[in-house]
Amino acid sequence: MLSCSSDERALQKKGYFLGKKLGQGSYAKVRCCEYVADGKKELLACKIIDRNKAPDDFVTKFFPRELEIITWLDHPNVIRVHRLVGRFGSGMLSRYIASPCLFRLSILERQEKVFIFMQYAENGDLLDYIKNRGVIKENQARIWFRQLHGGLGYLHSKNVAHRDLKCENILLTKNWNVKLADFGFARSVLDPDGRRVLSETYCGSAAYAAPEVVRGSPYNPKMADVWSLGVILYIMVNAAMPFDDNNLKKMLKDQINKNWTFRSRVKDKLTLLLKDIIQRMLEPDVTRRLTIDRINKHDWIKPLMPEDSTQNRIPAEPEVDMGIRGEDTGPFAVEKKKSEMSCTSYDRDVRDNVRREGPDEV
Repeated sequence: MLSCSSDERALQKKGYFLGKKLGQGSYAKVRCCEYVADGKKELLACKIIDRNKAPDDFVTKFFPRELEIITWLDHPNVIRVHRLVGRFGSGMLSRYIASPCLFRLSILERQEKVFIFMQYAENGDLLDYIKNRGVIKENQARIWFRQLHGGLGYLHSKNVAHRDLKCENILLTKNWNVKLADFGFARSVLDPDGRRVLSETYCGSAAYAAPEVVRGSPYNPKMADVWSLGVILYIMVNAAMPFDDNNLKKMLKDQINKNWTFRSRVKDKLTLLLKDIIQRMLEPDVTRRLTIDRINKHDWIKPLMPEDSTQNRIPAEPEVDMGIRGEDTGPFAVEKKKSEMSCTSYDRDVRDNVRREGPDEV
């Protein structure tokens, strides 16, 4: 384990030993971590945010929201912050806690850095899995989708929208169950008075964004989440993206005109019910798109929907079609997408052009 920096030495005194880097962005990185207490070891992931390097809107708006939300998340299919027995102190986190708790969260502050210790997902993220393994067979996709639906339904029941659903933010545990992660763009859909509010922030990853988000108009973030969930299901069973996001104006036109199709090598293998649920989630008309509750009643997932929808456990090695791999996907290959739609002037200019010209003029 590394122990050279003052930050790491301070963390080691509290039992946290940082290990290899798992990922890195412009102002945050994730490292593997071992927590040692009472002679027992626990493997965690540590998200390290450097507020000196982060943009102002992240520090003042997005990060406080993320802290407020992740402190109470508790669902089998949602990544949870590591918890210790005890009570909160009076530090930075106390500003984001609504009520006293009987446990202490592993979120530590050291000068301008914040260390968030979370559950560790040993098998990486869904996108890397698909790129390495290929198309996920329908029965397997149904189990994972069911778990994703459970996690997202939990968030929506708490009046929280994720707003950055994508394959990179779906993590695979040691037992091959899926968990939603990364709540950097998540927010409550209610204002302080309890009234429902629309979102206006152009956030998330373009390839997964609903047409109303791409257009730049105020949108219902829960319904935008459903669209993103539909994109994820499409990717699972096609090992490809439904839309090409290299040109946002063209992508918006394709979304509105339903100009997408299932890959020729898989479409004859997919059931009509699977195709139907994807089509109804990728519905550009928000009033006709499936809600999270209506998804639960769709015939495609009902056969695998007992009362406790979180208890499906899947085989040690999920079923995949090795004949159709993620790198062999034609024009819309699956690849890592940055979540910077709300942070770059280029994307804001593109969004404004789309809004000015309208989809019929693209």
